[in-house]
Amino acid sequence: MKSRDITYVEDLLFNAEDDYVGACGRFLERVESRDTVWLLCGKKDEISALVINSKSTVIPVFCRKFCNTHGNKEVPDIKKLAGLLKKKRIYSLQGIKNEVIILEDILRQIGAKVSDTIDYDLMTIDKQLVFKGSSPGNLTLCVPQMTDLDALAPLQAAYEQEEVLPKGSAFSPAASRVNIANLIAKGYVFAARLDGRFVGKINISAVSFTRYQVGGVYVHPDYRGMGIARAMAGEFIALLVGKGRGVTLFVKKNNAAACRLYAGLGFITRNDYRITYY
Repeated sequence: MKSRDITYVEDLLFNAEDDYVGACGRFLERVESRDTVWLLCGKKDEISALVINSKSTVIPVFCRKFCNTHGNKEVPDIKKLAGLLKKKRIYSLQGIKNEVIILEDILRQIGAKVSDTIDYDLMTIDKQLVFKGSSPGNLTLCVPQMTDLDALAPLQAAYEQEEVLPKGSAFSPAASRVNIANLIAKGYVFAARLDGRFVGKINISAVSFTRYQVGGVYVHPDYRGMGIARAMAGEFIALLVGKGRGVTLFVKKNNAAACRLYAGLGFITRNDYRITYY
């Protein structure tokens, strides 16, 4: 992209950050040789949307002026976009639900086959929360170090297999271990330990201009129902908000317990989010 385009995209993403934390994070950490940003232009070459293709994940971002005018029912340069998508390996499509649906239609027209679709609530919080709730008295919460990698790797592996991988996908223990190692190295993981054993984890999954996106919330099945997830998420999110940043997360619409947990912490539902796997 030209420098003027980079400036425009940064402005577009910054102004729409609350709904596009993941897109902002991928754009800010993009690798030119691997990641692509497609700019979609309408009349008078005005940029009306952009599509980020990062690690075979496609994220649409429609500027608000265009959305208000067109009601998210169409995008410019559909034929061009279809041609670009044909040339790329698409693993997943994710973003605001009504925008994802538009690209789903384009991919369907060019023969892409959906393997799984998951709908989420996009929830946000911007103020300091006050954690209230009970948890085991011998529960300790901490930022793990690389020396804890072997103990945390099984929790990450279980999380990815239960919550992340689409139907029929193969699990890679090596890739999972790399994922948690990278998070630990960045200081992005917060963990719960009971009687010396790691029983839960949560992590930062994206960093945008003024917000964190958290995810990777997992508690070992043997220790659920004890208030560990609430204590762990509550303290971690309080730490993040205390840094002067907002926090965003996604929760599956059919996960009533998780929805109640985050609502109880003060999160509000902001938008509908969707991930479609191919």
